[in-house]
Order: sequence, then structure tokens, then C-alpha cells
Amino acid sequence: MPLLNLGILAHVDAGKTSLTERLLYTAGVIDEIGSVDAGSTTTDTLALERRRGITIKSAVVSFPLDGVTVNLIDTPGHPDFIAEVERVLGVLDGAVLVVSAVEGVQAQTRVLMRTLRRLRIPTLIFVNKIDRRGAREAAVLRRMAQRLGVPLVPTGTTAGLGTRAARFVPGLGPAALEALADRDDRLLAACLDGAVPEDRLRRALTAQTRSAAVHPVYFGSAITGAGVPELIGGIGRLLPTAVGDPDGPLSGTVFKVERGPAGEKVAYARLFSGTLRVRDRIPFGDGRHGTGEEGRVTALSVFERGTDSRADSVGAGRITKVWGLGGIRIGDALGTPGRSGGHHFAPPTLETVVVPGPGADRRSLHLALTRLAEQDPLIGVRHDASRGETSVSLYGEVQKEVLQATLADEYGLDVAFRETTTLCIERPLASGHAVEYNQKDPNPFLATVGLRVDPAPPGAGVAFRLEVELGSMPYAFFKAVEDTVRETLGQGLRGWQVTDCTVTMTHSGYSPRQSHAHQGFDKSMSSTGHDFRGLTPLVLTDALRRAGTLVHEPMHRFRLEAPADTLGALLPVLARLGAVPESTGTHAVTCVLEGTVPAARTHALEQRLPGLTRGEGELETAFDHYAPVIRGTVPERPRTDHNPLNRKEYLLKVTRRTGEWDG
Repeated sequence: MPLLNLGILAHVDAGKTSLTERLLYTAGVIDEIGSVDAGSTTTDTLALERRRGITIKSAVVSFPLDGVTVNLIDTPGHPDFIAEVERVLGVLDGAVLVVSAVEGVQAQTRVLMRTLRRLRIPTLIFVNKIDRRGAREAAVLRRMAQRLGVPLVPTGTTAGLGTRAARFVPGLGPAALEALADRDDRLLAACLDGAVPEDRLRRALTAQTRSAAVHPVYFGSAITGAGVPELIGGIGRLLPTAVGDPDGPLSGTVFKVERGPAGEKVAYARLFSGTLRVRDRIPFGDGRHGTGEEGRVTALSVFERGTDSRADSVGAGRITKVWGLGGIRIGDALGTPGRSGGHHFAPPTLETVVVPGPGADRRSLHLALTRLAEQDPLIGVRHDASRGETSVSLYGEVQKEVLQATLADEYGLDVAFRETTTLCIERPLASGHAVEYNQKDPNPFLATVGLRVDPAPPGAGVAFRLEVELGSMPYAFFKAVEDTVRETLGQGLRGWQVTDCTVTMTHSGYSPRQSHAHQGFDKSMSSTGHDFRGLTPLVLTDALRRAGTLVHEPMHRFRLEAPADTLGALLPVLARLGAVPESTGTHAVTCVLEGTVPAARTHALEQRLPGLTRGEGELETAFDHYAPVIRGTVPERPRTDHNPLNRKEYLLKVTRRTGEWDG
């Protein structure tokens, strides 16, 4: 049976989960529509989701549609949980973006649409809540065209807008014809010759939607069901089904990991190629650096008619739950690395220290946070042994509240948090090179390591290269160097993560395995992985010193809409906060400012805005880029490693050959 892996995405409170319930009800999967307010929805399964009325974790549920099995993935709408959305995008065949007919385009709507366009994911738009007072049709269409900047094809109009009797009237009108003809020369020529048959318009709509060239727009209400049958019809006709060769090499991506009742890991994966079977032994690991582990599949399940059921095998195109892969992580490739999820949204830019409350010991807290990080890799857990502190990286304050509640509900740990701080990064200023040779003072390690650090373009991340022959020493030593390089770059000269650079290994050497007659391996005369792991931080830090690094802070792009007569009061405040307006526009009695502001000062701007604009100002912000810190003292971050910046301190903590080092 054909498959369609469909994502439902939206800004928080646009009605995304309510639409999911309505789709399942209309498809006959559930007998009663759940309520977000009552905490009875199908996809919000966590107790915390039901209490708060928001989606926190992505959830998969399946329903049949005209001979197609649709795996519907409900995603969080709150920006604090954007990491959940990011992981889902890499497994989708199509998407429905939900927009409120009352609130219209919101900050998260724009972020999601930009990403869907960049990834060329075929997307339908459902304008929800047409039954609500204040619902708009023409104004929302106009704002979507302006704010989303994508080609829209209205598939009908509304009647009874803003009342419980509101309904959707399907039909491809002049606006749809114009949008489709703009991208189809033959259709344009046919328009000039006279009327175009509706079946030809529908064929053009299908072709252009599946290529992500246009985005059909439906209006309706998830509460009353208006417009939902037409949306379901559009899902079946306009979105492409999954493709993949079940006889090809195994290739899949893990987008979610959870713990089962016995604490076992359960991976959610999309298969792009091949067939996965119970008892198969498969390689898995980070798709960017090759597979690194193997595991035996002990059980599989697939999603059908609102639930998941056990299966002996799963073929290409399917979403499956996999048991038995103990070391599996989110983002891992199954089998041959294929389509990579990548990072489509900004990394977390906030950090806070978790403070254990009465009865919450630090070891239990660290274990619980580590397990939570397995389910959300962008929650970076950072443990400072010297201070006995554990910190986590976050997207926002709501995520912090959810983390606190999760630790209490699932692990019985009462915690508090210190003040949230901004996460900066370091980038190399120039190239820097350092080398230390085997058995030459002051190197106490049986290893030769030479490393060069070169700047890379913003957003490039970290790349590791070799200028020495791979066969010049055992591969395990090269792997030890690369892994240690990536770990060491987590804390640069000022304690921040170093990124956007290439690290090249320029020198290598080792002492071959030594043994005495009738005796075993002599570790004191033979290189081990410990030697390379111990020496690499010293060499890399020395190279970074010579290159120099510059601390960069996260910058948000803002859009501020306010009464025009408040502009004079706004501009000085923006300047004091370090905001840089790049464009100013005035429309009648409204002014629109767009520019950048340091992420650390967005909260202050949000607090000042109501007083400066008589409560009429609307602020929209989203991460844009990192910029050098040019105001005030350059921030530093306390180190949690063995501090390779201080050679004596580092060697006292790391080396076991203290007798070989003269200080």
C-alpha cells in the first residue's frame, strides 16, 4: 500500500493538535474527538502535555486515505521545542502548515515556512478557526502573501465567516489560475486563448504542489469540521507518496528516541531504502561521520489505524519503532547513511544551572538529565565536577518549566534554576599551528601530534582533515585524535564552544607495541589511545592561542510594529539595547522597524515595549546570526575540563607518567 509521511506544523495555539484530532475522527480512526483543554487528545500522550495543553514531543499516528496509509506526525508549536520539529522535517513527504484565521501569520509560522521552502517539502496551508469571532479571509491571504513570501493558490472561499455556521466553499478562482499560470507557460498560453478547463487546472495544481512550487490554501475549522473533508482530499490528491526501493541497501534515519517501561531504548526511524527485519544485525551511528556501532533488532512495530502493531519486517517508506539498539541516538543513520536531517533551525542560545532541591542528590540529577538529553540532543548537559554544578542549554523559559516538571514527574527530583544566561561561541581569528613530538621534552606522552586550526565560513561547523597518511599509524589513534579535537573545541580560550573552523592533523607518530620475552604488553614503552587523548588538548589549545579566537554573541532579527507617533521614543531605547534598525517603514498610522538586536537584550525589549507603545506594539524576534561582542566586557565561561590552558595543572590531572615530567 502506498505511504505518505505527513507533518502537521504551526505556531503555538493555531489549532494544530485539534486539527489532528479532527483528521483522525473524519478518517474513522477515533470515535470521539479529543480536547486539548480537557487533556484527552490522541497525540498528546505525556501527562505534562495534557496538563499544559501544549505539544512537547512529536507523536506519530496513522490513518487510511483512499488506499494510502498516512503516517501523521503532530509536532510542537511552541518555539522552545523547535528541536522536535527539526528532527521530524527530515522524514516527511509532505506537510500541512496551520495558520489561525484570527491571529494570522505569527513568528513561528514564518520560521516554519522558510524552512519548508528551503527543504522543498510539498506543503498545504490550512487556515483554521474560521468559526471564531474576528476570523478574516482576504486580510489573512494578503498577510500570508506579504509575510510568508511564497506563491499561494486559494482553493476556495468562505461563507458565514466568524460564526459557528462558517463553511468552506471549494473552487479554483481567478487568483488560483493566475498563480498557476505564472509558473506554467503552456497554461498561460491556454488562458490567453480562452477559458481553461477545471481538470487542467487541477492537474497543474497537483504538479506544482508536488514540486513545492506553489502552496494550496484551504480554510476551515478543526472544531466544527468545516473544510476538513476538502483538506483531506487535497492531502490525498496533491501530496506525493513515499518512494524507496525495499530491495535496496538499508538506509534510514532516527528522529525520536524514548524509553520503554523497562528502561530500554525505543527508536523511531524512517526507512528510505531497503527492508529491516527482526533479528537483523545492523550498523548505526552518526550519518555525518559514518556508522560507528552495530546492534541486533529485537522487535519492530509499524503504525496502522491510530496505533502501532508488531511486525516481522518493515520496508522502505515506512516509519517504524525499533527495539534492541542500545546505543542509538537521535539523528543516527541506520545502515547506509542516506538523507541527513541536518540542522535547519538555530541552536539553543540560553543556558542555566540546575540546582537540586532537598532530597535530590547530584548523581541522580546528572543521570536524569543525561537520559533527557538522549531524547533531545540540543539540550546540552554540561557537568562541572570542580563546582559540583550541572547546566543545560535551552531555547526559552517555557522549556525550563517543562524540564522542571519532567524531572519531578518522571524522576522524583525537585529542582530549581539559576538565572538564564546567553550562550556565546568562539571563532578563530587566523590560522594557528602547534606540534609536540614523541619522547621529546616537555611531552610526557608517547605520541606525536601536530594540528593546524584554520577559520571556516560562518555556519560551516567543525571539519577534521588529515595531511598525514592514514597508514602511518593505527587507525584507532587517528580516531582518538579526531574525537578529542571535537571534545576539546567545546571549550575555547574563553570557555565557549569553538566553531566554524577546520582542524588539520599535520604530524603523527607513535611508539610501536613493545613486549619482553615471556612477558605481556609493556604499556610504559608502547603508545596507547590514552597518549593521544592526553596530548591532543595541549596541542590544539596551543594552536588556538596562536590563531586567536573572538567571542561572538547570538543576534536576533526583530520586526517591530507600533504606532507611528511612538517612533521617537522607541529609537533611543533600541540604541541603548544595542539594537540596529536596518529598515523603517510607515504605513498610515503604523511604523514597522526591522533590524537586529543582541539575544541577551530581547527580554528587556519585550518588557519595555508595552510602556513605549501604549500596549499596541507587536514584536517578533528569531535567531539570525552570531556577531562579535563589541559592547562591554567580553564574557567568559567557567571551564569544566582539565584546563589545557594551564599545562602544569592539566598534566597533574591527566598524565600518569608524572615521573617523566619535570614540570
